[in-house]
Parts: sequence; C-alpha cells; structure tokens
Amino acid sequence: MILQPAFLIPANNETTMRVFALNSLLMLFCLISLKPAVTETPNLTRANPRATWEEWPQWRGPRGDGTWNGPPLKTTWPESGLKKLWSHELGGGYGGISVANRKLYVMDRPVASSEDQQKAAGIHSHRVARQKIERVLCFDAQTGQQIWAHTYPCDYRDLDYGNGPRAAPTIIDDLVYTLGTMGDVYCLSAKTGKVIWKKHLVEDFGGKVPQWGYAAAPYVLGDMVILLPGGKEQGTAVVALDRKTGVERWRSLSDTAGYATPLLIKHQGRSQLIIWSPNHIHSVDPQSGNHFWSVPYKITYGVAIANPIAHEGLVFVAGYWDGSKAIQLGTQPEEAELKWEDRRTLRGLMSQPLYRDGYAYLLDKKFGLTCFEFATGKKIWDDKNQMTPGNTRNPQATLIWLKQQEPRALILNSDGDLILAELDPSGYRELARTNLIGETWAHPAYAENRIFVRSNTRIIAYELPVLESIDESP
Repeated sequence: MILQPAFLIPANNETTMRVFALNSLLMLFCLISLKPAVTETPNLTRANPRATWEEWPQWRGPRGDGTWNGPPLKTTWPESGLKKLWSHELGGGYGGISVANRKLYVMDRPVASSEDQQKAAGIHSHRVARQKIERVLCFDAQTGQQIWAHTYPCDYRDLDYGNGPRAAPTIIDDLVYTLGTMGDVYCLSAKTGKVIWKKHLVEDFGGKVPQWGYAAAPYVLGDMVILLPGGKEQGTAVVALDRKTGVERWRSLSDTAGYATPLLIKHQGRSQLIIWSPNHIHSVDPQSGNHFWSVPYKITYGVAIANPIAHEGLVFVAGYWDGSKAIQLGTQPEEAELKWEDRRTLRGLMSQPLYRDGYAYLLDKKFGLTCFEFATGKKIWDDKNQMTPGNTRNPQATLIWLKQQEPRALILNSDGDLILAELDPSGYRELARTNLIGETWAHPAYAENRIFVRSNTRIIAYELPVLESIDESP
C-alpha cells in the first residue's frame, strides 16, 4: 500500500482521510515529556558531576522543558559536516535517547533478518518483519561500546506502525525507567541492566493500549514514578508507583490514554499535575491524585501528542485537527477556565513548543514554525516551512533552547538536519545547518559536547562545533 501525498487527499473522502490520519499521527511516537523542575521533582541537571556541561537524563532534557546548559556553539560549521565519533546498527523505534553518567540508553525492536534491516531505513518502515521482542540498550556514550542489553518478549500483534518503542528512558539514582509500546514497564539497574521491578499497564492496572501504542515517558516525581495506563474504570487513567519498589501509591481518573507525558506545574504556591488525554485536559494533586479540574477537549483520532507547556498562569496544548487551547488557572487549584483557542494557525502535532519572554514557538501543520503571543494566541510570524522543507504538510522537528546562548535554538528536523537558529518575535534566523542522519522522528540527546541521534536503523554520536574544549577524561 502506498500512502498518497497529503496534498492529493480529497477532503471529502472519509476513508482516505483516515489513512492520511494514520500516516500523520504516527509521528506521535517521538514521545514526550515536558517536566518543569519543582520541589517534588529530583534534580536531574547534573547526573554526572564530572561533566563540564549538562547531560540528558530524561525526555526533553535535564529539566524536561527543552532547555540545555550546553557549551557555546560556533555559527560556522564545517562544510564536510560534524565530526562523527561512533555509530551502531540499531533496531526500530521512535523513542528518544537519554544520557546520564556518560552512559547512553535507548530502546529498540530488532528486525527479523539482515535483509529486513536493509529495508528498514526511513520513517515509514513499519511493514518490515521484526522480532517479537523489545530491548533496552546501554552504551558507553564516549566510545559507543555496548555495556548491556535487557530483552523481553513483546508481541505488537496488528499495532499500526510497529517499528518499535516510542518512549525515552528516564535515569535517576542509578536506576533506569522504561515503557514499552504494549505497556511493559521496567525499573532497571543503570549499571548492569538487572531488573529491579516490573509492571504492565494493561495486566496490572486495567489500561488499554492506545491505537499507536504507549508513548508517554515514565515521569519521575520525587519518590514516585507516574504512568498513564488509560482505561474506562475509575483510577485507570493515571497511576503513581513507588519508584524504588513499584508498589502502588495512588491512582486517579478514568480516561483514554493519550501520548503526552504529564506536566508538573506550580501555581499560586500549589503544585498541579497536568494530564492531556484525548478527551480532556486534567489536573490532579501530584501527591495524592485527588482531582482538581478538567476541561473538555475531544481530539480527532485521539492524537493528544505534544506535551503541554505552562507559563504566565496558562496551560497550553496544541492539537493537529482541533488546534490550540490555553487554560487560565485561578487563585485556587480547583479553578480553571478556557482563556483562548485557535483552530486555524496554531495546529501542532508532536513537536513540543518552546516559550521565552512572553512568546511561544510552535510547529504548525501548514505554516511551519510559528511565533505567537502566549497570553493571547496572536500570531506574530511563520517561517513558511523554511525549517522543515522536507514535509510541508506534516512537518516535524525537535527544538531546544541553548541556555548559554538564548535566543539560539538547536533543531533536528525529520530529514535528519541539525540546525542552529535564533528565534525571537522579529523572526526566524538560520545560522547553520548540516545533515546528521536519514529520516527520523526520534528526539536526539545532547550531552557535554555531543549530540546523539537515532533512526530506525542506526544510532550515531557526533561532536558539536563548540567554541571551547571540555574535559574528555574518563
């Protein structure tokens, strides 16, 4: 079966639109998690005290918000490309990479044969025959040598886009937390890969695997890890486990599982855990799971993907067909109401927005990277798909702020291009661009002076073009 280009799909053909939907939505597998640092969340910013610059121990970086204290970068990059440090063959997967204590962690699903590996390149390689297993792999981030692998049985059955796992590992205190596509949850020793405890979101908590598989990264919250089984019964939407033992601490709500990782916020001195499901935007007490508020938001095809962000007392989510909503928080945790919405120019899919100084930057499905006023939703500019020229109908890119050089951002688009750009209300200014890998939707990891990227066939480490050297001693 060959999927039609988006611009050839008639709007009034429901069957074809559903095919288009499946094609678009699998981009969700660049799973997700924006986790602001507050008192309940362990400090993951300096997992390795030897490192001069920050590592990447969880989804969306040290603070889970798409910011990185990395080295200042040059604006002139070598014409021959960045220096490649090491490369390994890898199985399929859309999940991101994590790095802590100079060890790299990633998940994959191996192909059935070497012939299948040759066919597996590209984003749409889900029809390649693969083994009925998932793996958690650990590499030495400096040398690329594999340290350990944890393999377990996992049958995807007829799951759409069954390339492999969708979620990035989370590492803290020498423990690794992983979530597989069909709901396998593991807590492993970061040093050896030994199983500390394991759970299953369907078998243990009454969850239901969403159409494109589980995607929300395990979310560490103090001495708990938060997971989203998703189910009809009360208490199946969100569950909190003791992160060292796996013992259940609390459970809350009944709702379908989305693909976005929870967001922890603090407003008016109180913490709230924000859950974006295909039916609602929810808020619960992060310590007890008690319900604070819910705002209805029925999402087409259930694609609650890109993680919410919260600033200026607003919680913001962006959907593909149904557009963006901004929820105004009140003086009490139970108070929340819709402040503004946009269904025409702010329609994101899975690329997490960035925020800075009252403005946000969202990858819109038609117009490309778009700057808007966060308090009102007023559009300021778009880049006319300059950042993501390879797919102007369903663009994808991962964006992070370089905290040492704001408003500069590092961007990896779905063509595998790494871009250094400046983003502010005056416009998009591209400073450098080079290709690192083939087509990819997986989020990269940045650690010390390196970037780590993966596709459905390889994982590669590159040296970033830094302005100063760092300590490379073991």
